[in-house]
Amino acid sequence: MISRATLAIAVPAAPALVVVLVVLVPGRLVTLVARIAAVPTAVLAVMLAIEAMRAPGDPVVGDWLVVDVAGGLLVGVIGLVGLASVLVSQTSLDRARTSLVSPERRDRVYYAVLYAFWAILLAVPLAGNLGGAWLLVAATTAASALLVGFSGTGRALEAGWKYLVLTSLGLGVALLGIVVLAAGVPDGGLGALSWRALSGHASSDGALVAYLLLLAGLAAKIGWAPVHNWLPDAHSEAPPAVSALLSAALLPAVLLVAWRSEQTLAPVIGARTAETVLVAFGLASLAVAIPFLWRSLPWKRLLAYSSLEHMGVIALGIGFASPLALAGVAVHIVGHAIAKALGFYAAGPLLAVEPHAADRPATGLARGNPVLGTSMGVSLAALAGLPPSPLFVSEVLIVAGGFQAGRPWAAAATALLLALGFLGLAHALLETTGGRRRRRVADVAGLGTLGALASVSVVLLLALAAAAVWLPGSDLVDALAKGVS
Repeated sequence: MISRATLAIAVPAAPALVVVLVVLVPGRLVTLVARIAAVPTAVLAVMLAIEAMRAPGDPVVGDWLVVDVAGGLLVGVIGLVGLASVLVSQTSLDRARTSLVSPERRDRVYYAVLYAFWAILLAVPLAGNLGGAWLLVAATTAASALLVGFSGTGRALEAGWKYLVLTSLGLGVALLGIVVLAAGVPDGGLGALSWRALSGHASSDGALVAYLLLLAGLAAKIGWAPVHNWLPDAHSEAPPAVSALLSAALLPAVLLVAWRSEQTLAPVIGARTAETVLVAFGLASLAVAIPFLWRSLPWKRLLAYSSLEHMGVIALGIGFASPLALAGVAVHIVGHAIAKALGFYAAGPLLAVEPHAADRPATGLARGNPVLGTSMGVSLAALAGLPPSPLFVSEVLIVAGGFQAGRPWAAAATALLLALGFLGLAHALLETTGGRRRRRVADVAGLGTLGALASVSVVLLLALAAAAVWLPGSDLVDALAKGVS
């Protein structure tokens, strides 16, 4: 039996090794190697997720490595989304007319950077040290900025630079918070920044200032309002597979760092205070997202603002911190990843069917192309929280958890904002799938893969909705509440 610690090291090491292979193999084998190697990487990630959830009350916690339920859950999500992203990437690459590099080097560079991004993403939830987690999050910025601007067009380069500058500024603010924290921990050295050591911070006032700086900085990477401005542009210009990783994997991975910071510093600054900051970010993100969800937007921009909404929902669940809310958080992270990744994967065939969809809303797709329309409909229905979507169950749990936590006003505001968001996405669902009739397109590259992913997504979403009924009161929720302490 492989230990969880060994498995945790192997998970990010596998895609890192693939980077080397992609660089060294002959050009004609790059795509084949990339696709084959994605399978063992995903298998290792799922194995670690299963191991973490099999022993929820006994996490592996060290100065540099942590394997707990929350981290294991995210590693499993990142592994599966990464696998699907690798599998759908080649269709988008073949369809692209421009890139940052020459056509001869395009595939090699793309897969090398994509695998590097995937490896770093897998390492973030396993970081047992705040300093190490910050370094990994910073490394994701460099890799993902290249991928956002990979097409090389003026708009893509602008979006990549905007993403790089805004998130780097946020990480600079977060670094200042880490410096303040390190100064207040009695024992010096990088080991003092481990999650367990930080709970021994000497000054509650210093810890509060550091916590606010840390969350305000990380908010720029998570996509919380009011520092979410990079989201719509980056998602609009990034390749669909990269957008899926950004939304379904990167945002919740950085949010986990914020969650662990809250759990670690709550004994020092007060649990209510630490949770209130998350509730404020959550409500602000929901409130800012709603007006955009009510507008007719191009497909990828609509999904980007949906990410703003759903990261706000997860922040609220963590801030409420009650058993019902935390059960909703676990379901929401997984359900959002499935639905959002499917939505972005549909963007590739969508642009082939409707080239103008990059700038204008697409309508009536179920009439013109049933596979594409159905796939987009499944994504939007799940994201809207239309029953039996697991996101409907998770949102009910989070709102109920707000009342359970003694925050009736925040819970009531959450329910109202979620209802408004549902109306916006439901309207988009009706227009996208059943609006004005489009001509039928018989053969578009990638539709077969998209149909298969849509079928798998439906099965996973229904299974998750069923599991959500069982989750409250389980040992997994108790472990989420305990964290890495």
